Amino acid sequence: MPHHLMNLRHVPDDEADEIRALFEENEVPFYETPPSRWGISMGGFWVHDGEEARRARELLDSYQKERLERQRKAFRQDLIEGRVGGFWHRLRHKPVTTLAACIAILVILGFSLAPFINL
Repeated sequence: MPHHLMNLRHVPDDEADEIRALFEENEVPFYETPPSRWGISMGGFWVHDGEEARRARELLDSYQKERLERQRKAFRQDLIEGRVGGFWHRLRHKPVTTLAACIAILVILGFSLAPFINL
């Protein structure tokens, strides 16, 4: 019976490539189903054997912990160097798109609340 290891929906290509390489390095016999374009099927990494599924799950868990730390470290570095930030950072660097998004949010909020305000 197939064992689903990981959903591939919204997984970046570099992460999927690293997982494929991890499984190949450790000789985990896996197969992959791609996610559908319209979000109907999730796609993922699969194995047939239960024992291989446990081993692959352990490898995947350790990889994901390591990737989480790596991504957090990169984000902190980007914050320090000023490449990412919050609302004010975005407003300074992209004022037109930020203000347009704020106006769109206010318009949608106004249409959503209008029936309740007129009561």
